[in-house]
Amino acid sequence: MRPHLRWSRARRELVAQLLAIGVRDTVNHRASTALGQENLKNSNKTIRIGGEEIPPGQRATVNLPVADLYTSTQLSMPVHVINGRSAGPTVFLTAAVHGDELNGVEIIKRFLRLSALKRLKGCLLAVPVVNVFGFINRSRYLPDRRDLNRAFPGREQGSIAARLAHIVATELVENADYGIDLHTGAIDRTNLPQIRGNLSDPEVLRLAKEFGAPVIINANMRDGSLRQYAAENDVPMLLYESGEALRFDELSIRAGIRGVGRVLRALDMLPQRRAKRPPIEPVQATRTTWVRAPSSGIVRTECRLGQRVNTGQLLATISDPFGEIENEVPASTSGIVVGRSTSPLSHEGDALFHLAEVEDDKEARATVDEFQNVHAVEENWG
Repeated sequence: MRPHLRWSRARRELVAQLLAIGVRDTVNHRASTALGQENLKNSNKTIRIGGEEIPPGQRATVNLPVADLYTSTQLSMPVHVINGRSAGPTVFLTAAVHGDELNGVEIIKRFLRLSALKRLKGCLLAVPVVNVFGFINRSRYLPDRRDLNRAFPGREQGSIAARLAHIVATELVENADYGIDLHTGAIDRTNLPQIRGNLSDPEVLRLAKEFGAPVIINANMRDGSLRQYAAENDVPMLLYESGEALRFDELSIRAGIRGVGRVLRALDMLPQRRAKRPPIEPVQATRTTWVRAPSSGIVRTECRLGQRVNTGQLLATISDPFGEIENEVPASTSGIVVGRSTSPLSHEGDALFHLAEVEDDKEARATVDEFQNVHAVEENWG
């Protein structure tokens, strides 16, 4: 074979090799570019709270200044921010909007210890104590005797309640996509674990069912409430009610921790895990009503939280201190006891029992029993 033909073939092979390398590099470059764009798309954003920036993959506590105490001692509302590496929703988690409602404080404290939060997508804004003034004084209210949950959205230059509400509204609600607010009953009043919300909103209803409380209630909006302001800003919000003011209730706390985790998983913010048992299917209350004391005196309660009662069934008796006069307190309707007074003393007209009317009382009782079994509750609880 002639030399110039051998050279020509060699040149052709070299050119082919160079072209192959070029094509491979081009493909690798395009793939690398696409992967980089995908990573950029899935990466989280920096969040700004109280003038501080928390980048993706970081967690920090930001102290939002509130009004000082009389002693010139500076006071702040701490916000714990967990900003995940990957993109996802932003959720605010609040407790102690009423300063004496403590179960939520413990729920958030324990929840923030969970190792699963290392894999959080999106951002969690956790505020264990919103009403720091009431918390310090073991009071539901602020120093001016106003109810913070009737002061939203507040004003920057308003009353102490309006100023604190303004901080929550601007720093939390307006930065969030979803919200969960943790409450208890008032002093001398305890609640069965329940979710309240605007159940006509499909997303609120979905998350209310995911939470895992035995009862969900379609509750009317209260003027000036945090829930009303969240709704006005298109932020679906759940209100978890359970237990009693100034008391820790282990059932309420454990159920709250699990419920918050379930909601974040439903929002794809936490990794899914294999459930040991199917989730509890809550019953939806069609209506709630209070049974009030027909007379003043000493109360002897005859029913427990979560108990199914029928119209006319004896709920309590009220007597004078000598036991000479007794008045019965019958159920005004059939339903589930979702709240009750814990005080043995009552004035005429005091709210004693909160009954939730449901379509199927037996199913509701079975749901409550299952809920108590899941959380290993003592038989005489409630």
